[in-house]
Amino acid sequence: MLALIAGQGRLPAVLVDALPEMPYIASPEGFDPDFLVPDRRFRLEHLGTVIEELKALGVSEVCFAGSVTRPAVDPAEIDAATLPLVPRIMAALQQGDDSALRVLLAIFEEAGLKIVAANELSSALLPIAGVYTARRTEEHHKRDAERAAAVIAGLGALDIGQSCVVKGGQVLALEGMFGTDWMLKSLAHRPDGTGGIFYKAKKPGQDPRVDLPVVGVDTVAAAAKAGLDGIVVEEDGVMVLDLAAVERAADEAGVFFWVRRP
Repeated sequence: MLALIAGQGRLPAVLVDALPEMPYIASPEGFDPDFLVPDRRFRLEHLGTVIEELKALGVSEVCFAGSVTRPAVDPAEIDAATLPLVPRIMAALQQGDDSALRVLLAIFEEAGLKIVAANELSSALLPIAGVYTARRTEEHHKRDAERAAAVIAGLGALDIGQSCVVKGGQVLALEGMFGTDWMLKSLAHRPDGTGGIFYKAKKPGQDPRVDLPVVGVDTVAAAAKAGLDGIVVEEDGVMVLDLAAVERAADEAGVFFWVRRP
């Protein structure tokens, strides 16, 4: 039996639609996914209890999908089953995203639960390399993509972010703790006019079973509003929600959508 640990956004619903059977859905409190009603909402302070419940239900596989921000931990809420995990949880919350996720995955795996990647449940989430739009890339876009790939590799080593904006070899914006949407909105009043690319890729050494970056039609709209020429995502490193809808949105906005082989 599969359990979906579902955060915010459309990804959990996309996975449910792709599955032959409805999974058990558990969501961190305050982070319900779009279009789905969780079977169980839980606090981090009750993680041990949730794992015990999943096993009692016959769950053997767990998939993490959707967006969740780091919660504040209330010591008074920690239950008995979670108490032994507290030192590891608290240490994880003080680390970068990748390190924190590794701790979380290890806790589930040590309980005998197999971690399944979202793209294993829906292979359509990782499209093959190519330019999918009427607007094509030009040589300067390819040079900017090379520059952006090097930037993301450097950010990944520092466990900072998964996307950036580059124009003419110059970095206009970097993703930080506020995420992709905030970064793109920060370009609303850019002093250089228009142009450039939005580039997104997984971090070097990132566990592909969890937290692969995601783009969708909202990303297209934000990139177009920021005056960018197009979107570049890394093949096998970025999940695309509804590729056909992304193609249509990009064509309507006059931007390109390029899945680039690293």
